[in-house]
Amino acid sequence: MLGAGPAGLALAGACARAGLHTVVADPDPHRPWARTFGLWRDELPGLPAGAVAAAPGTALAAGREPHPVPREYVVLDNAGLRRWLADDRVRLVSGRAVAVRHGGAGSSVELASGERLPARVVADARGAPARRVPGAEQVAYGLVLPARALPGADDTAVFMDWRGIPPGPDPSFLYRVPLGDGRVLAEETSLARRPGLDPAVLARRLRRRLAAAGVDTSGCSEVSEELVRIPLDTPPPRPGRTVPFGAAAGLVHPATGYSVAASLILAPRVAGAIATTLPRGPVAAVRAARGEVWSPSALAVHVLRRHALRALLALPPREVPGFFDVFFALPAERQRAFTSGREDLPGTAAAMAALFRSVPGRLRPTLAGFGRPRPARA
Repeated sequence: MLGAGPAGLALAGACARAGLHTVVADPDPHRPWARTFGLWRDELPGLPAGAVAAAPGTALAAGREPHPVPREYVVLDNAGLRRWLADDRVRLVSGRAVAVRHGGAGSSVELASGERLPARVVADARGAPARRVPGAEQVAYGLVLPARALPGADDTAVFMDWRGIPPGPDPSFLYRVPLGDGRVLAEETSLARRPGLDPAVLARRLRRRLAAAGVDTSGCSEVSEELVRIPLDTPPPRPGRTVPFGAAAGLVHPATGYSVAASLILAPRVAGAIATTLPRGPVAAVRAARGEVWSPSALAVHVLRRHALRALLALPPREVPGFFDVFFALPAERQRAFTSGREDLPGTAAAMAALFRSVPGRLRPTLAGFGRPRPARA
């Protein structure tokens, strides 16, 4: 296994529990995870309490108007998540992989130190691969603040709020969640742009937004920064002898930027596929694992989600807040299907069709295909 982030450790632990001898190589496998991760509770109902930092009582979204979101949003406790995913049978190796070589009986990973790690199957969870031409990105700049600075913020997750920033060519929204330890993350987010928006623009907007709410962050020693860049339009990987996983496998939702829940859900399935087929040889095991990650239904849903990303990129900026008013007015099951139903082809198509029927007529040419998606071309 290459990479010791949440996706890598999730798959490594699942492989160990499936009876596979598992090694994780990472330049710093014990480093704390710096990013804030969140997911909808219904995506992973088995998530233990120790892996949850905060479970706000209310989730809200707003385009031009506020909408209660009838789903529970949780912020993950990174240390607790690591403890849940960890397995003492997994060997952690400090080292940067510089090459992976394949042969008939298996593969080997070459580290920068010159050490070689033999393996029957190599999985790669080092994040989205670099691209020669920049694609669409989600970019966010955040500040971690004392909860007392934003009254009421410690029990409300603001999933998306497009209000408060004058319409411009590059719209952005506020994402605000409690962190469960007396702190709150407030993040100015550019949902999708090609290329990604300059974080300095988002930083200025966030400070203006906070200042308008009476929050002065200048000179405050309790404030820390968070910067997020997420490639959105990563296609499924090409055929090969490794098993890409997490963002490296294109698991990032093209229209929301989320991927952690998908990785945690898939890890035991992929590990089971490897363990079951490995007696038939490493090539068969890799093929089975890749098929588990990208089933025909998942591929078809991904086509629809990438279409949704293209539509978001094409929307006139002034129409974006109203578009999300329509989305968050949809029934909860429609919202859930689009944001979380990675293999729910009928639900995803129905959600996109319902959204197409509900938007103002002037937007329908831009959203062409929402009403009559063609997933068979996946």
